[in-house]
Parts: sequence; structure tokens; C-alpha cells
Amino acid sequence: MTGTTARFVHQVSRPDGFPMREDFAFVEEPVPAPAPGEALVENLYLSVDPYMRELMDGGWDLHTPLEGRSVGRVAVSRAPGLEEGALVFHRRGWRTHALVTPGDVRVLPSHRGVPAHTYLGLLGGTGLTAYVALTRTVRLQPGESVFISAAAGGVGSAAGQLARLMGAGRVIGSAGSPAKVRRLTEEWGFDAAFDYHDGPVGDLLGKAAPDGIDVYLDNVGGDHLEGAIQGLREFGRIAWIGAIAQYHNSAQPPAAPRNLYDIVEKSLRLEGVLVRNHRDAQGELEEFLVPHLRSGRVADVQTMSHGFDSVVDAFLGMLGGANTGKMLVRVAAE
Repeated sequence: MTGTTARFVHQVSRPDGFPMREDFAFVEEPVPAPAPGEALVENLYLSVDPYMRELMDGGWDLHTPLEGRSVGRVAVSRAPGLEEGALVFHRRGWRTHALVTPGDVRVLPSHRGVPAHTYLGLLGGTGLTAYVALTRTVRLQPGESVFISAAAGGVGSAAGQLARLMGAGRVIGSAGSPAKVRRLTEEWGFDAAFDYHDGPVGDLLGKAAPDGIDVYLDNVGGDHLEGAIQGLREFGRIAWIGAIAQYHNSAQPPAAPRNLYDIVEKSLRLEGVLVRNHRDAQGELEEFLVPHLRSGRVADVQTMSHGFDSVVDAFLGMLGGANTGKMLVRVAAE
């Protein structure tokens, strides 16, 4: 076990708009000793995710350690079934060490050539969200056209690659910079992509998919949802995953799409996606993806920040679009 001090991040104030570093504080305490039935985990990787912004408005208690997906190594165990040295997934992030019980963790399987941090990316909640959205929510069929917003983010980059593997006829993505647009088409198999700053989303989507789209995976909301409704063919489907467009202004969120009634006119279907309702799909995801990860057909797209001191900056950077793919923080050597 490294050191005798455990470090935590607390939220100390509610943000007004975009969060600031001053909304967080680093706290140090002695490394806790596990009681019978508990194990001490030394965290190796932490995930920072868009949904955490919503929790800052009231879902997280102030002045307490925060919640987040993590991968760590069992350092000391007094819990049957949790062997020292085992790698585990758990949700006690934003800290260097965590006390857990067997019910709090999932012992990670060992797949040759698949690093542990992949269980916070393609084999974690990020990949599972994309997989569930495509297979259970919209039930993507071979040959169909798919549009994905925030396509250079964690869920978006995963969804685009998965859609290609599932036989999508055309995969289109939106992103926030020309560099990200290039990566979508040159590295991750998107057929077309556009920078949403270049004009109305509906018009840009119409140029990228002149025959329309069958499926939309929404990570943004707002004008992207309106543009996708405009571009969807009759009987199209929408998987609504996130709404990052309104996360920083909950008091005055963006106006609802002006063409909402087109959902009726086109017989569209819109369904929300919460990954916690689909934990049973984890085995399916691994069975499907591990061979592709090993072969290199799929890339676990990540931006890695280093050191526990960087966790707040990594979170704020992710909210501001500084990441490509999944944003992770490496706390200790794997």
C-alpha cells in the first residue's frame, strides 16, 4: 500500500453556472483500516463524467467524499471473496483509498491485452451505455443510418464504433472542433461528421445525411435534438442519453425543440437511457467487445489525466470539451 494518508475531494459549494475549482476542496485523512467483512482498496483510475454536473446541484452532499466510478486494487482484505491484489470496479471515487464490502465491488475478469482502465471506458459504464442504447433502446438494424451527438466524447466515440460493428449503413457524428471532426472520420469509422458551430444542426445534418436518418443517439439535447427530429425519417427512433447543453444552467435550460410535434407527425419514438437499469447487459458487452479490442478493430478512446491532484481539473476540462473520448484520471500505477 502506498503511503499512510488517504486523500479525498469534497464539494464545498453549489455552482452558479459552470463549476469552478473553488467549488471543491482536497481533504486528507489517515488511511482507514478495514473492519471484519471489509477491504481497503487503493484506487488506480477514476472516471469523471457529465452526469456528475447534475449531482452538484443537490445530488451530492456538501463536505463529504464524492461518488464516481473507479478501478482499484485490494490492498488489505478482511472480506471473504476479496483477495489482496485483486482488481475491482466500484463507485467510491474522488479519493485515493476506499473501504468496500463484497457487495460494493465487482472483481474484474482478466482478459489478455485488455488493461484495467478499459473497465471505465468501453467495458465500463461508457461502453455499456452506448451498447444498451443501440441494442435495447433503438434496436439498430443492419443498413440503418445513425446520427450521434457529442460523438467525440466517451459515449459518442464508443457508440459510433459499435454501430459500425453492428452493421449500420451510415454513421454520422457532431463534435465541437475541426480536429475532433477529423478524428471521427479518419480514425473511428464515421462516414461523415460536422462541427456544430458551423451552422444550424438540422442543416448540417441534412448535408451529411441527405436521405435522412433512422436512429439518433442524443448526448446533448437542445438544438441537436431539434435538428435530429428534422432529419429523422418516418418511424425513426431516438435514444436520449444526456443533455449536456443544459447542465450548467438548470434555472433557465435551453428552449424545447420547436418541432416536437414532428414526433407525432413522423411516428417517431423517443426513449431515455439510464445505464443502471441494464447492468445485466455487462456480460453481453464483454462477450461482444473483447475480441474486437484484442484485434484492434475498436479503440478505447481516452484522455488520461495523471495524478490525484488533477481530478478537479480533469472534471472541469471534460465539461468544457477538453477531452477526446472518455476522460480518466490515473491515480497510481496499475
